[in-house]
Amino acid sequence: MDVFKVPKVPPTKLKRKLSDSISPENAKKHKPSPLEFMLSDQSTSMKVFRESTIKVEDAPDEDDRSSDAQEEFAPGNDADYFVEEDEDGRFFGGGLTREQKDILNIFEEAGGEGVVGDIEELSLPGVRRMLLRLERAINKNQDQRSKYPNDPTKFIDSEADLDSAIKGLLPLSQIPALAYPELVKNETIQMLIGLLSHENMDIVIDVVELIDELTDEDVGGEDEADEDEDEQKNRDAGMKVLANAFVEHSLLELLVQNLNRFNEDDESDRQGLFHVLAIFENMIALIPELSTRIVETTAFLKWILSRIQAKTHDENRGYAAELLAILLQNERSNRMKFANENGMETTLQILSKYRRKDPETADEEEFMENLFDALCSALQEPENKAQFNESEGVDLMLIMMKEKLLSRSRAIKVLDNALSTSAGTKNCEVFIEALGLKALFSAFMGKSKKKKTEAAAPASEETSHILGIISSLFTNLGSDSPERTRLLTKFVEADYEKVDRLLDIREGLEIRLKVVDRELGEERKEMRRNGEEESEMEESTIFWAGFVWRMTGSAITS
Repeated sequence: MDVFKVPKVPPTKLKRKLSDSISPENAKKHKPSPLEFMLSDQSTSMKVFRESTIKVEDAPDEDDRSSDAQEEFAPGNDADYFVEEDEDGRFFGGGLTREQKDILNIFEEAGGEGVVGDIEELSLPGVRRMLLRLERAINKNQDQRSKYPNDPTKFIDSEADLDSAIKGLLPLSQIPALAYPELVKNETIQMLIGLLSHENMDIVIDVVELIDELTDEDVGGEDEADEDEDEQKNRDAGMKVLANAFVEHSLLELLVQNLNRFNEDDESDRQGLFHVLAIFENMIALIPELSTRIVETTAFLKWILSRIQAKTHDENRGYAAELLAILLQNERSNRMKFANENGMETTLQILSKYRRKDPETADEEEFMENLFDALCSALQEPENKAQFNESEGVDLMLIMMKEKLLSRSRAIKVLDNALSTSAGTKNCEVFIEALGLKALFSAFMGKSKKKKTEAAAPASEETSHILGIISSLFTNLGSDSPERTRLLTKFVEADYEKVDRLLDIREGLEIRLKVVDRELGEERKEMRRNGEEESEMEESTIFWAGFVWRMTGSAITS
């Protein structure tokens, strides 16, 4: 029922958000208030007002006709265009016609009563009133649906009240420290999760939008940067209480069970599914260990692998790929489950589309990058390197390296991960047999094969991964093997130009490290001048601080 769809205000951080491409009507904007709507051109209240104020009057004299003509001439029939004047004699007007001004005056005199709802005060009593209103709306709707299951006209009003009560909880995200413990205490969490099984999908969508808003990283409003330490702790504690309550009542499991209820051919359902995916991201950000539970106890990973295979690209497909990369980022069990679900083969098949052409949009490029990141994470496990080879992943990455499209640098990164450690020995041999050395050293030398590069120039991330591949080849190939001989031959040809390139990179890094070491020494001297003795600090802290400083300062990438 479209009457129930009122979108919420979008958060403001960099987390993935629903864009206008999902909703032609910009689903994230405020629904206009009744007063704003009545003053708009879409409202029929103007006509009703005009019809209800028709009076018999005397014919206007010449002065009146002149005045009327002047008002009609004003841009937009602005009633104040010739009345309001600034100090310099410029006319701007108030932007309202006379009829609109009359309607506005009527509402001001009546206080907007019956049209503009009272705004709940964001205090503890106000929060409790909101929760009580939600509970009553749920009970009333359940009662009427049970009494008249086959007559929607009997329960449509209660459904509208329920919709309004759910949306009324959206402001609670501005006061998490106060409101979230109350949500748990009053068993509102159980009620909201129960509504995920509601017969009306519009109500289900309302609930997932609300949960997305409550668990979003932006909760607390725009003044988060001005929070003191105690306020930040209280906010985080409130978020933790809410997240734990959702986990305790199996929110994520129920969301997975409801995934197939969303019909993405319908605009509202597509938006609702986007919010479901956002809830998974929010919950994993709040409780990282949930990623293992999600993969082990639900079919979410299987659903993601199915969703990213869609023929057409949209934001939900992109979001699914992002969540796949998140799930595989740190957990070995998730990576192994990914391989067991044939995820390696699936991902390579999808990426093969980009061996001959670039993504068409920025969102699709991000989708491609997330799939490459997922592959790199999965290849951290030795068992998955063999499956990567069986799926002809080395051959596909080499094709991408030769084409020199956007996928090239990502393919080099994947190969770096696939060939590393002793588990990548077979992949190293396949790499040589597939004539990968030519493509590798072509990328390594770049366009300036004969021109010496600037010594102090930082090594790029792509160069870092190429060096990783070369290192893995030397480590894993047998000393007397034909493959190793072919590798060594590459460094001899063209008057040792590849050796010169290696020396250039080394010289550049040495220069940059000397600068960083000098800055680090000056920092330590400054600490001594300020009375901070190194003996008072942990040796490990000094060591790692210096290590990080040197790595970032010399632009050594991973």
